[in-house]
Amino acid sequence: MKLMLRYLRPYGRNVSLVLLIKFLGTLAELFLPYILSHILDNVVPRESVPQIFLWGGIMILFALVAFGLNVWANQRASAVARDSTRDIRHDLFEKTLALSSRQVDRFTVPSLESRITSDTFHVSRFLGMMQRMGVRAPILLIGGLILTATMDLDLTLVMLAVLPFIFCAVFFIARKGIPLYSDVQAQVDDMTRVVREDSKGIRVIKALSRVQYEKDRFDGVNADLVRAEKKAGITMAASNPSMNLFLNLGLTAVIFVGALILGTGGSSEVGVIIAFTQYFTLIANALMSITRIFIMYTKAAASANRIDEVLACEEDMPLASAQTYPDRAYDENRYIEFDHVNFSYNKTKNNISDMSFSIPKGGTLGIIGATGSGKSTILQLLMRFYDVDSGAIRIGGRDVRTIPMGELRTKFGAALQNDILFSGTVKQNLTFGRDVSEEGLRSSVETAQAAEFVDRLAEGMDYELTAKGSNLSGGQRQRLLIARALAGDPEILILDDSSSALDYKTDANLRQALDESAGTSTRIVVAQRVSSVMSSDQILVLEEGQTVALGTHEQLMETCDIYREISHSQMGGAILE
Repeated sequence: MKLMLRYLRPYGRNVSLVLLIKFLGTLAELFLPYILSHILDNVVPRESVPQIFLWGGIMILFALVAFGLNVWANQRASAVARDSTRDIRHDLFEKTLALSSRQVDRFTVPSLESRITSDTFHVSRFLGMMQRMGVRAPILLIGGLILTATMDLDLTLVMLAVLPFIFCAVFFIARKGIPLYSDVQAQVDDMTRVVREDSKGIRVIKALSRVQYEKDRFDGVNADLVRAEKKAGITMAASNPSMNLFLNLGLTAVIFVGALILGTGGSSEVGVIIAFTQYFTLIANALMSITRIFIMYTKAAASANRIDEVLACEEDMPLASAQTYPDRAYDENRYIEFDHVNFSYNKTKNNISDMSFSIPKGGTLGIIGATGSGKSTILQLLMRFYDVDSGAIRIGGRDVRTIPMGELRTKFGAALQNDILFSGTVKQNLTFGRDVSEEGLRSSVETAQAAEFVDRLAEGMDYELTAKGSNLSGGQRQRLLIARALAGDPEILILDDSSSALDYKTDANLRQALDESAGTSTRIVVAQRVSSVMSSDQILVLEEGQTVALGTHEQLMETCDIYREISHSQMGGAILE
């Protein structure tokens, strides 16, 4: 609830206006049965037609006022709910982008997606209903009881007798519903994950004829969601029948007692009893509205808690001071330095162990090794997607933990493994919101060997790409990703297995173009191919997160059995260009 109140606070004036308008409209609605009772018991017996028309007109006026004010209030309430939910989504999305990689791993991407979509939807619905019904229902309930008490205290006491049962039923049902709806949202996360994976890998699924397998997998998570919804639905389904039971019992009691009073010549009149039945209906509707509010509150509270979990995440990679991690003297020969780095994703077994190497300014480091050897982990630590467990990583003598994120990330141009292109034009994907000149854009496209196919596109740079660039071949996508990395003229260029889909000739042309045009950029090239790293100043050979060897291609061919074996298996030991 604190989350929702926090985001409603900037709209306090609008909320107050909605509540005031709703209050006045509900009061007008509340007096309709009272006026009807007056007409039936006091005006009609006098048989004065003008008086009947007068009070009938007053009743119509009150009805129109109630209608107009309620419609106006509902519109304003919807606007407040819409705008406050927009703010929640904005902050939640901004926070999601600011989460560290470890925090994203903890929440999972599908869960973050459902929090931004379905959870904010539940909060929005509750905020709208709370403004519309949160004032109207209590006023109808309390005001109805006050007015009926002034009309006939005995009948009012009959109505009051059933209210405690209703409140108890609503309270216990709602209390049990909140954790059940939290379970439902957790199952929504699982289903979102499966849908996301299947939509992303649809071609693989079809290519391997695993459509039925994935349908069965989806049916499994869908069935789990249905079971969670069923459990929550069964619990919450008891609310309306319980209220209807007590309300009907109360209404029956009012009519029965009223009939007894009339039969024994009591003071109650027909108009009063009719008004009582109408007030009882209003009170019943108010209680039903309160029940719906509680049901929606259980969903919204569960969703708000999930949203607040993300918003309340503290920075787990804060900017450290130079006193904590002192600077080293700037040395161009050690521009990038890994100093006895150890790191583990799960904090049990090291993924990187005692990693030490350095790269000179403008130099090139090739990294090669088997899958899972730690190649991409080195890059993620360098760009500070994760913090090292021990040791240090320095750029220009400064520990990366002491460099502000904005400054650190602008140093890099990266084409990473499993990188994506976004829906939009080729140019929009290459500039990516950066101020890149036409000359610089053209140069990056030519260096990345993408000019030959971009120029053949009917719209050239204005060619529209589909999501993930699915209307391009794998090699074309990789070349555009490399061009995007180059477009910002980065200090450090990172190519993580970014030429795996290129033929050997294009790969060789790319390496030659990078050597000629990359300028002073320091390059780190991760690859499975020896041909992609063999021209590097140094080549780092990894195995199970540890350094096996470090040297030039010629040195490694002589001293490193693993590297020599890879080279022979790929190229027969020949040096290809």
